[in-house]
Amino acid sequence: MVIVEISVVPLGVGTSVSKYVKSAIEALERSGVRYYVGPMSTSFETDSVEKALEVVKLMHEAVLEAGAQRVVTTVKIDDRRDKPASMESKLASLGFEPSASQ
Repeated sequence: MVIVEISVVPLGVGTSVSKYVKSAIEALERSGVRYYVGPMSTSFETDSVEKALEVVKLMHEAVLEAGAQRVVTTVKIDDRRDKPASMESKLASLGFEPSASQ
């Protein structure tokens, strides 16, 4: 399982960016991957790096399509292959229960 943390930030659109971030989350929803939305970034999981990068591109492009002229997308990829992992298992190893978004 590949776990991704992503932050998509439109620049030059004013102080309120929720409209643009929402377009990225809607693209994420359409991709069908499992995800959690946080206050500063979003995490999702998928079965390959290739699929993860497709989803990243969808989210990035969605913000441009929403009208932003410049977008900075920051991505962290956790590609663990020695044992199965998920967003829940990472949180459980710390003693936390995840709050579900999907």
